[in-house]
Amino acid sequence: MALLLLSLALAAAATPPPTPFSSPASCPTTPIALPEELAPWTAAAPLAAAANVDALGTAPIAIGVATDLTLGKTGEVQYALRPERPGGSVSHGGMAQFTVTRAGLYRVALGNAAWLDVVADGKGLQSVAHGHGPDCSGIRKMVDFHLAPGDYLLQIAGSGTPVVRVLVASVPGK
Repeated sequence: MALLLLSLALAAAATPPPTPFSSPASCPTTPIALPEELAPWTAAAPLAAAANVDALGTAPIAIGVATDLTLGKTGEVQYALRPERPGGSVSHGGMAQFTVTRAGLYRVALGNAAWLDVVADGKGLQSVAHGHGPDCSGIRKMVDFHLAPGDYLLQIAGSGTPVVRVLVASVPGK
């Protein structure tokens, strides 16, 4: 038994600790090059999210333009469609609208952990892919949707921070 414990202790000591995902200490001091569709991520304009459907006209986001979206307290947001994961009483959320002029694959990138829904005609759309952004990019989450021309609602819920960077981008060649 003592030999087994000693072997496990030696194995654990020989294994390097895991490297944190995109930790600032492990990232280069100069910004990394991003794919063309994500290049606007590095410069964002501020915008207050809508807290209800009537205020959506004040929260337009443009395709291919990064936005620092200021969110409200979850309890103060009246979503168009109840989010699958709305978050707790100390989280933040809000809505914005965007318009697609050309059918294709679109990627929604977020700078922090939060739930997102893309809504059209009162229904949440099914994503076709999701994942993390490139290491050291500041992009925490990416979710892809096939979208036709039209108006869409982006709902953000369960954010631990009151401001989230958002980018809706057309994915080239898809």
